Amino acid sequence: MAIPASRIDLNLFRVMDAVHEHGGISGAARHLHLSQPAVSHALARLRQLWDDPLFVRQGNSMVATELTRRVIGEVQAHLRGLQSLVGQADSFDPATLDMTLRLGMRDVLEAITLPPLMARLADVAPRVRLASVRVPRDELERVLTQGEVDLVIDRERRLGKRIRGAHLADERLAVLMRKGHPLTRRRMDLAAYFKCQHVMVTLQPDQPDPLQALWAMNGQGERDVILRCQHYFAAANVAVHSDVLVTLPRTYAMALTRALPLSVRDLPLSVPPLGIWMYWHADRDDDPVHRWMRERVQGEALQAIQGRVR
Repeated sequence: MAIPASRIDLNLFRVMDAVHEHGGISGAARHLHLSQPAVSHALARLRQLWDDPLFVRQGNSMVATELTRRVIGEVQAHLRGLQSLVGQADSFDPATLDMTLRLGMRDVLEAITLPPLMARLADVAPRVRLASVRVPRDELERVLTQGEVDLVIDRERRLGKRIRGAHLADERLAVLMRKGHPLTRRRMDLAAYFKCQHVMVTLQPDQPDPLQALWAMNGQGERDVILRCQHYFAAANVAVHSDVLVTLPRTYAMALTRALPLSVRDLPLSVPPLGIWMYWHADRDDDPVHRWMRERVQGEALQAIQGRVR
């Protein structure tokens, strides 16, 4: 069967080889350092590509079908060839890379990270393309394990042993308001902050205020949130035309002041900084291209988050 090139994921052939060599999904998962659901998912994709079961269960083993027996030798030979090429790739030239890097990140980090990263790649790797996708936090480990994204940039999280992480920077919160807002002409203390109305950015309409525990510790009740919306840019536009306040990461707040008539003030409360991390799967640790991309993303994200964009 002719398989469209756009549908071929070479990692799937590693799964095919591992299931064949180890006689089942659990053995293949241990060999590849993947979860059994990840291997099952990959095998399902392979079956769809080949339009063949590939392996059928007999007792406790997975037995190769006729098609698998016919092609497995070539699959293994090509995998060995690819491994040999990777072994020679330590001194690759970034200018020759022709690939798409899939980044999992949220809109705030898109706005902060992508401009300097794209400018840098245009200089050193002009044929590298980026695709930014939203990754739900409870799906982060799964999408990295299954290869749906290459890197995820998000807040600090506790994840499985096969997910690697690198600290990029610490981000502090700030308060955004329109130019000419009464609080731009006097000190904004916590009491003044709570007298104002607020816009809260959340993907869930019934999500509790993530800072409510801090307000309570400082003797405050709930903020007067008159609008919940999905994106900080929309919230900022509302702030331009009213006296509402928007609380958000400082780096993005400063970026918004360059596009809209807004002012930034410190949040009148001591709040621990938000740790921003980059995550990837351990299987990509020694991939020289992936390692080079991690270094580029880490360097540019650090520059941007710390406010030192070139």
